[in-house]
Amino acid sequence: MERDEDVRTSCLLALEVLRAQHGDELPYVGVLDRGFNFRGRRVPFLNYQKGIYRAAVQRGPAALSIQTSFRSPYDDQPADTGFFYAYRAGDIDQSDNRALRAAHALAVPIVYFDATRPGWYQVVSPTFVTGDDPTARGVLLTPGEFSGPLDEPVPMPIVDAVERRYVVREVRVRLHQARFRGLVVPAYKDQCAICRLKELRLLDAAHITRDAHVEGAATLANGVSLCTIHHRAYDSDLVGISPDYTVHVSKRLLEDEDGPMLEVLKTFHGQSIRVPARSAARPDRERLASRFELFSSAA
Repeated sequence: MERDEDVRTSCLLALEVLRAQHGDELPYVGVLDRGFNFRGRRVPFLNYQKGIYRAAVQRGPAALSIQTSFRSPYDDQPADTGFFYAYRAGDIDQSDNRALRAAHALAVPIVYFDATRPGWYQVVSPTFVTGDDPTARGVLLTPGEFSGPLDEPVPMPIVDAVERRYVVREVRVRLHQARFRGLVVPAYKDQCAICRLKELRLLDAAHITRDAHVEGAATLANGVSLCTIHHRAYDSDLVGISPDYTVHVSKRLLEDEDGPMLEVLKTFHGQSIRVPARSAARPDRERLASRFELFSSAA
């Protein structure tokens, strides 16, 4: 049965180029909507309107890509060795579900587009459908890898159990962080709450209650949009934010003299962060108070 390896390889390599240019999180408009070139034709990466996509240029039956929308109605959840992706609702034998299940039967690589916010996707490729459960109405997705010579990379499933667990964990953490970022950064109008930097590629969602803590939920109330420098400083307790939204620079940095970048950091001492206009999107003051105690102790 036809595996469409030429189409898949063109798709995967085109995405590698885009990720090198734009980072792991890609916008649909202006980037993904351009598709990729296959033998002189433009081929879409995904169907923006539905989850399971098989391209018109394909000869075989298996899906080329799948997506999870930002507010998906389906139960797509992390699993022990990958991610559970639900069938499309309705008849189990409809064309989309057949395309998804064929990807498992043929063991072909597909692309998993996970929406981090409306119009933005975290890309997991290559991905393999490593399990099919008609009773649970879904499949198991496991991240793969590229192998072979650099000029002829081949998408391969990860067969080593330890390596697979490690890669799945890394991907799961990355998707978790991307979804958290997709909630927090837009709430702050795509800028750092401290320095107002608006370069998206340099903005992060910083946890107030640390991610590893049992109460470190990935919610707006537990997040602040920070540039990479202020995020690193905040995580290292070199910069703190008090419950009244005031920025505090540690005494150690205030007394240090180490060039113009440090002087810029010092200028924000005593200033207020810019918080979202909507009160429900603002950082929780009790969380800020608990975290500020850690900053004060470290200082």
